[in-house]
Amino acid sequence: MIYDVIVIGGGQAGLSVGYYLKQTKLSFLILDKGSAVGESWKNRYDSLTLFTPHSYSSLPGLLLNGEEKQYPTKEEISDYLKLYANTFSLPIQLNTSVLNLDKKDHFILNTTKGEYPSRNVIVAIGPFQEPFIPEFSQLLSENILQLHSSKYKNPNQLKRGDTLVVGGGNSGAQIAAEISMERKVYLSVGQQLKFLPQNIANRSIFWWFDKLGVLKANVHSKVGQFIKNKPDPIFGFELKSQVTNGRVVLKPRAISANKNDIFFYDNTRLKVSNVIWSTGFKSDYSWLKIPEVLDEKGLPIHQRGLTSINGLYFLGLPWQSRRGSALLQGVGTDAKYIVEKLLRDE
Repeated sequence: MIYDVIVIGGGQAGLSVGYYLKQTKLSFLILDKGSAVGESWKNRYDSLTLFTPHSYSSLPGLLLNGEEKQYPTKEEISDYLKLYANTFSLPIQLNTSVLNLDKKDHFILNTTKGEYPSRNVIVAIGPFQEPFIPEFSQLLSENILQLHSSKYKNPNQLKRGDTLVVGGGNSGAQIAAEISMERKVYLSVGQQLKFLPQNIANRSIFWWFDKLGVLKANVHSKVGQFIKNKPDPIFGFELKSQVTNGRVVLKPRAISANKNDIFFYDNTRLKVSNVIWSTGFKSDYSWLKIPEVLDEKGLPIHQRGLTSINGLYFLGLPWQSRRGSALLQGVGTDAKYIVEKLLRDE
C-alpha cells in the first residue's frame, strides 16, 4: 500500500496535522519512535510546568481541561496528548524509528518496522531532537555528576555539594530555582536575564500577548523580527527571588573546563559537585537523504513548512510562521495551512 501521507513524529505537531488529515479522504499514518503517546512529556523533570496557562495550551479541536488561569503540569500534557490521539482515532504506529527517507517515484521511508511508501511526507519531529552539551564537558572529572536537563528529574539525583546549571532559558530557570531550595546553586547564562510576570491584572500575560497581536505576529513582520531576535524571557519571578536572596548565584557564560574546575567568560572558575546542562537541543536530519532541502548547517530550507520538493513538508519548527509555531498553542495553525496546501497540490 502506498499511503497518501506519512507523518514522521507523533508529538504535538504530528497529532495536530493528524487532526486535519482525519477530516480528509487521504490515507495516512503517523510514525513515532516512542513507546507511548505523550512519552516525551512524561520523561521531563518532575516539577515541570508550562509557562502558558491551560487556556493557551490546547491543540485544535480539543480543549485542555483545567482551570484556565492555572499552568498545566507535564503529566497533564502527557495525558492530554493521549486523550487527543484517542478522541480523534488517529492512526499512530509507535516504536517505529525512521532510518532514512528518500524519494524516487514516491517517497520511501526505511524504518525499524520495515519500508513504507508514501506520496507525501510531513516531518513533524519538532526542534527537541538530540540533547546538546558543549564538548568541553568531556574535560570534567568523572567525579562530577553531569546531566542534561532532559535527563534531570529532581534534586534527589544529585550528589552532595553545590550545583551549576548551565543555560538561562525557562527550563534552566525552573530547575535552578527548584534545586536552590535545598542547596547552593550557580546559574551560568550567556546574556542578561529578562523576567516577565506570568500574570498582569489577574490575567495571564499570554492573554495580553493575544489581545495585542503578539501571538499572531508573522515571522516576517517588524514585530515578529523584533521578538525573534531577542532572547526568550523568563516567565515568573521564582528564580529572580532566589537570586535576590542569594540562593542562586549568577555566573557568565561557561567557556571551558579542566577536571574539577569550570571556567567562565569573566576569567573566574568554580568547583561544583553537579552540573546540569540546560543547553537545549540540536537537530539531526542525517536520515533525510534529500540534501537539497537542508542548508549548510543541516537545517530545513522551507517557507512556512513548504519545501522545494513536491510533497515534502516540515511542521513544528521554531518560528515556522510565528513565535508559537513550536508550541501547543500555535502549532495547529501551521498544521492546517500545510494540509490545505497539500490538498490543493493533490
